[in-house]
Amino acid sequence: MERAVGAGRLPPGELLPPLRELAVNLGVNPNTVAAAYRILRDRGVIETAGRRGSRVRPRPASAPRELIGVEVPEGVCDVATGNPDPALLPPLGEALAAAAGRAARAPVLYGEPPVDTELERMARAAFSADGVPDGPMAVTSGALDGMERVLTAHLRPGDAVAVEDPGWGSLLDLVPALGLRAVPVAVDDDGPVPEAAARALEEGARAMVVTSRAQNPTGAVIGADRARELRAVLAGHPGVLLVEDDHGHGIVDGPPHPLGGTTEHWAFVRSVAKAYGPDLRLAVLTGDPVTVDRVRGRQRLGPGWVSHVLQDAVLHLWRTGAVDPAVTAASYGRRRDALVRALRERGLAARGRSGMNVWLPVPDETGVVARLLRAGYAVAPGARFRLASPPGVRLTVSALGMDDVEPVADALAYATGPAPAGRYG
Repeated sequence: MERAVGAGRLPPGELLPPLRELAVNLGVNPNTVAAAYRILRDRGVIETAGRRGSRVRPRPASAPRELIGVEVPEGVCDVATGNPDPALLPPLGEALAAAAGRAARAPVLYGEPPVDTELERMARAAFSADGVPDGPMAVTSGALDGMERVLTAHLRPGDAVAVEDPGWGSLLDLVPALGLRAVPVAVDDDGPVPEAAARALEEGARAMVVTSRAQNPTGAVIGADRARELRAVLAGHPGVLLVEDDHGHGIVDGPPHPLGGTTEHWAFVRSVAKAYGPDLRLAVLTGDPVTVDRVRGRQRLGPGWVSHVLQDAVLHLWRTGAVDPAVTAASYGRRRDALVRALRERGLAARGRSGMNVWLPVPDETGVVARLLRAGYAVAPGARFRLASPPGVRLTVSALGMDDVEPVADALAYATGPAPAGRYG
């Protein structure tokens, strides 16, 4: 079957024979077919849906969702990529030079601690200030690397993971690539909906991944009330692994409301990508001792550690206050709030409470994306971020100036349906 899928003889979405029927046709025990289907699922070749049967996956588990989109022609305003505004990122020359100077004076050799002591101290102080429970620390090559290490530390192929829907496309790719099964949890402006989270956990999800703030793609923020509701849900499932993603640190105002400590095993991951630059590839991670110990142990058998040159560069940026979170948050906030307001004035139910993204539900993603491209704007199709949630498109405000907001809103109003005569052109 795997060779047939690879060769295209079994196309994406193809319904596979029921296992008992196939067992009869092949003259083998049904348990043999069940085991084969399980291996195919764990390898990301097929997906199973109980009584609805098994099908070839719509696309390989290793095919990134970023491939779902359009080529951006020259001259088109790109609000699709999800990148931070380069104008808000700090220059790295001084930080890298300082890190190189320290490496020259005291080179890091094999056997050194994997986490810089001062980086750990500053990260722990920031975690404590935000109410993150105390725990050991690890440094990973970005948020997704940290999440992968946490998930694989506790889960086995076939386990279910509750994920936000719509949610971060890279995480939605990672889950099946690890042989895990994603269970969608609806998201509103306050984060995961408690009833949906409870349903996913009651149906057997062994882990849940949530975004503290600046949720991608909706901009949702878990506030104090929602955090209290989610903690109550998690308290009923103490064996669930909780993973919290705080990638918005440094680009949003207001503290997170952590959920960690409610379950036996948990991790809180904080990336520097959005505030300091994606190419730094660094995130700090804390959690319960067992989880962090497993993460560190597996890391030792792979890359060993994240470069201390990068750790020292980030430490220099933190020490010198190279990024003012209030300024960065205000810049994104002005553009995001203005776009949401302009879209709502045109009757469009836009969402975006924090961060750099705006989510707009639309009736037809393909049509809207195509019409916007003709109008000079490239947006991200919602299919990158959805499992079971309705269609939508994501816009990243990083590339927009305040003067761009009204034209973008006009183009979206035109692209999503018939506009009032003479208003949008």
